[in-house]
Amino acid sequence: MEEFALGIDVGGTFTDIVLLNLSTGDCRLVKTPSTPEDPSRGFISGVSRILEQEGVSCSQVRRIFHGTTIATNAILEGTGTEVGVLVSEGFKYVLEIGRHNMARMANPHVWVKPERPVPPERVLEISERTSFDGSVIETMDEEAVIRAAGHFRDKGIESIAISLTHSYANPKHELRVRELVNEAFPDAHLSLSSEVLPVFREYERTITTVLNAYVMPRVSHYIENLDRELRRMGIEAPLLIMKSNGGVIGTETASRQPVHTALSGPAAGVMAAIDVSSNTGVQDCNSFDMGGTSTDVSLVNQRTPTVTLNAELGDWPVQLPMLDIATIGAGGGSIAWLTAANNLNVGPRSAGAVPGPVCYGAGGTEPTVTDANLILGRIDESIAGGSLTLDAEAARTAIRNRIAAPLGLDLNRAAHGILQIVNNNMVGAIRNVSVERGYDPRDFALVAFGGAGPMHAIAVARLLGMTTVIAPPNPGVASAYGLLVADFKNDYARTSIRKLPDYDADGMQSIYRDLEAEATNWLDSEAVSRDLQELARSADLRYAHQGFEVTVELAGVMVDEDSLEATIQRFHQEHHRLFGFSLDQPVEFVTLRVTARGHLEPAGRAIYSRSLEGPADASPGQREVFFEDAGGFVACDIYRRDRLVPGSTIGGPAILENVDSTVVIEPGWKARIDDYGNCILQPV
Repeated sequence: MEEFALGIDVGGTFTDIVLLNLSTGDCRLVKTPSTPEDPSRGFISGVSRILEQEGVSCSQVRRIFHGTTIATNAILEGTGTEVGVLVSEGFKYVLEIGRHNMARMANPHVWVKPERPVPPERVLEISERTSFDGSVIETMDEEAVIRAAGHFRDKGIESIAISLTHSYANPKHELRVRELVNEAFPDAHLSLSSEVLPVFREYERTITTVLNAYVMPRVSHYIENLDRELRRMGIEAPLLIMKSNGGVIGTETASRQPVHTALSGPAAGVMAAIDVSSNTGVQDCNSFDMGGTSTDVSLVNQRTPTVTLNAELGDWPVQLPMLDIATIGAGGGSIAWLTAANNLNVGPRSAGAVPGPVCYGAGGTEPTVTDANLILGRIDESIAGGSLTLDAEAARTAIRNRIAAPLGLDLNRAAHGILQIVNNNMVGAIRNVSVERGYDPRDFALVAFGGAGPMHAIAVARLLGMTTVIAPPNPGVASAYGLLVADFKNDYARTSIRKLPDYDADGMQSIYRDLEAEATNWLDSEAVSRDLQELARSADLRYAHQGFEVTVELAGVMVDEDSLEATIQRFHQEHHRLFGFSLDQPVEFVTLRVTARGHLEPAGRAIYSRSLEGPADASPGQREVFFEDAGGFVACDIYRRDRLVPGSTIGGPAILENVDSTVVIEPGWKARIDDYGNCILQPV
């Protein structure tokens, strides 16, 4: 009996479902409207639809992978639950004090401090104290914990964050608090800093733990609902949730640590880009995911995604290992507008799905990137397989009245200007994850996906000097496919500052063994066999007196004098790559880390095959398309991408259309379809 895996990516407008045959690698896809009021309904509806459509029984489904924005949206929109916080005595205002930094802005004098997710009146202090080395200085007042639990219970506060000083070095007090609160308030959702983020820096550890508690009830309810509905359908396959680090976790872990799922959807897109680069023989790439509202970009080096410990969710720092993804407000729905000085801008405001671009005819009045692409001929007046007819005249009127006329521009030049601005905005995001990290984007391919990515990819690549662009077979559902190629992955860390003259190699080795034991226990709980488990050690290092660290892999399998020296040399090299210099100064080990990975049996994409002969069979005709380098509108060949066979080569200018996306081949570029259906674009 054939077995299948499902990848479900829930977006703001559509829920994308990909069904993968684990034996053949063949993929089938469905897009169904999302249901924001209850995302689980769109999820279950899409699963039912694709199984029925492909004649697959529930018993044939082996695994289900899910990318969700529940936690992200709750944090960004401020729709999480009320949280109570328990801190050590003297730390009541740790959230209020925060850090002495402000958002980057042109006029810092108008900066307004963000409202904290928990006001001081919901932060209660407990008499206790643990030292940085883990020794207990003051025993905990257990009666104070019981009173605090009763107070939160009486106030109807169901989610509690516990963040005690130096609990990363010794979690004994936090674990005891959990026992006491569970006895006094059994229905409470508890979030412990020693489990969520066991590292130093009190504010970052506390705010991350608070955010975890903030979204915990909502995410756990959502996951429980999905599990229940899948079982009701007769699907017994495990549900796996994508994490921000590019791996997946089981539902139990996701329910306890939902903040780890904050970049779930974008992370899946990066995993798809890695799979595409592997199929095409590319080692290094930038993933470029342009949707309707935003664009996500990330750098992949040697088919390994870059990870950051300095991510932010809205106004809050989250020092969890996350894929280094830059997101900007640039998408098909991004609105073009004029400043008071008559300067043209595009985004970050978006028309979204409702009312959408003007050409959708759903009430939108402000011109968007999609409207500009339409009147320049880059997209057809009938899209989404003919299910949506666009109003080109309405788009022309909006751009003429709101942009072209006030600027004294020709209509087409105004539309082209909109595209130039949004393209340059996206170039800035790519430079942010490449040049600012010490990498030259010219050494990387650009893997373009999302509904709008392949339409803008060549223009963006040319601005960056990149010479290879790759559009996967179904760019509009690439993130859903990326879920299917992920492995189990979780991160474990403990701050333990080690300085010269004695780094205490034996003590460090002991901590690594403890972290590895935790990691192995987790992989065992996820039913990953020992032969598919992989553990990797790393450490955060810094020069003495620095206020930030750089993460590098630990050299060797044992911690000894030689491995420490080799690790320090790696730190010097990485510091020089990142910042352009290294120092002849003492180096400190700050936080020790272990990454646990559980490999899933690979299921490669099927070789692309069609019974057609070549591009001639896939061309329905021509239309006039605007290209500045060609001097304006030129006759452009239009191809049905799903009818192009491997080996097909097409010279620009040309356009490849599919139900979920459009590939624009600019003059001076050519496209080739490879054996997996990827479209590889390069200069002639």
